[in-house]
Amino acid sequence: MTKYQCTICGYIYDPEAGDPDNGVAPGTAWEDVPEDWVCPDCGAEKEVFEAI
Repeated sequence: MTKYQCTICGYIYDPEAGDPDNGVAPGTAWEDVPEDWVCPDCGAEKEVFEAI
């Protein structure tokens, strides 16, 4: 699965790990992450992430 990086702080969203602390279960593809999810490190919106 493709990982996505926050262009503001560098946080990497790994679909295999998800973000369980913020309601995104492991194995959740980027396309299935809720639109209102924000970067857990800096609070940036999903739209600032880029595939890496």
